[in-house]
Amino acid sequence: MSTTPLRVGVIGYGLAGSVFHAPLVAATDGLVLDTVVTSDPARQAQARAEFPDVRIATSADELWDRGLGGDRGGLDLIVIASPNKTHVPLATAALTAGIPVVVDKPLAATAAEARELAALADRSGTFLSVFQNRRWDNDFLTLRRLLADGELGEIQRFESRFERWRPQLKGGWRESGAPEEIGGLLYDLGSHVVDQALVLFGPALRVYAETDVRRPGAEADDDTFIALTHANGVRSHLYVSATTAQLGPRFRVLGSRAGYVKYGLDPQEGALREGLRPTPGTPWGEEPEHLWGLVGSGESPLTGGGIPLRTLPGDYPAYYAAVAAALREGGPAPVTAYEAAHCLDVLEAARASSRDGVTVDL
Repeated sequence: MSTTPLRVGVIGYGLAGSVFHAPLVAATDGLVLDTVVTSDPARQAQARAEFPDVRIATSADELWDRGLGGDRGGLDLIVIASPNKTHVPLATAALTAGIPVVVDKPLAATAAEARELAALADRSGTFLSVFQNRRWDNDFLTLRRLLADGELGEIQRFESRFERWRPQLKGGWRESGAPEEIGGLLYDLGSHVVDQALVLFGPALRVYAETDVRRPGAEADDDTFIALTHANGVRSHLYVSATTAQLGPRFRVLGSRAGYVKYGLDPQEGALREGLRPTPGTPWGEEPEHLWGLVGSGESPLTGGGIPLRTLPGDYPAYYAAVAAALREGGPAPVTAYEAAHCLDVLEAARASSRDGVTVDL
């Protein structure tokens, strides 16, 4: 097996490309950040300052011309971190060129488009994965361990909140109401909380949602609630919001024996934004003891009962380590396009539920 690093190109150098993908690729053993695609001069300068050896391309077409690997400067993996509306056409171009591809979430606007991409990858025998980094959040990893150990008993209700207090609009495509932009929190943060719920508790049978536009001048949903009834009977209540003046718990999980309550967001995004990078032998994704969640039962009005449980370290680097292993050894993608399609089934049902004021059966 070759030990030559796999050359990676990142398309887009906004939030996703510069904060998440480029740093994580560069920190992964067996991968090297080769090319960043951006036509913005300021972002080009930023990429060169952060990664002095990186090559800059102004158009994704330059990557297709190079092809896959080889002596012409081709790439072994392309990461699509550009605006949502470009995900499907760019992924289609990469797969058609036979180049493995990672696409930031959401993979597409519809589940049908996601399944078409999955089928194209299958036909061409080309690797395709979706970046769902919050499967490697510290609280999510901790909850998965709790569930595997059976400490909470039979789970009855799962509450998940990804809330922010951002009363002022920031602008840009993420807040656009134009359908082609695929903006709004339902498809942004909703992609995370729905994916986590499906991973934890399996497929959903019914979906009910309320999507609202709260802030003056806003065009896309900025305060959304989704209720899922899973096939195993668990009910998930999922909240995503930019208008929450008092934040609720990130997780509240209620079982027949005990519950788990956890406040605060995983620290990895904040660390990456500050320019910190995961390095071997250095603690990463850890949080202080005062942020640990509580496990137990009781009726205390202050704590709800329970004892602190150490939060496992978050591990975003595990995603690209799994990608590198899959490319070299032929293993499965860490997140598949079919999984992304299941998530989009729920998001589409949530949009229809909110629009029509009904519960949607899947």
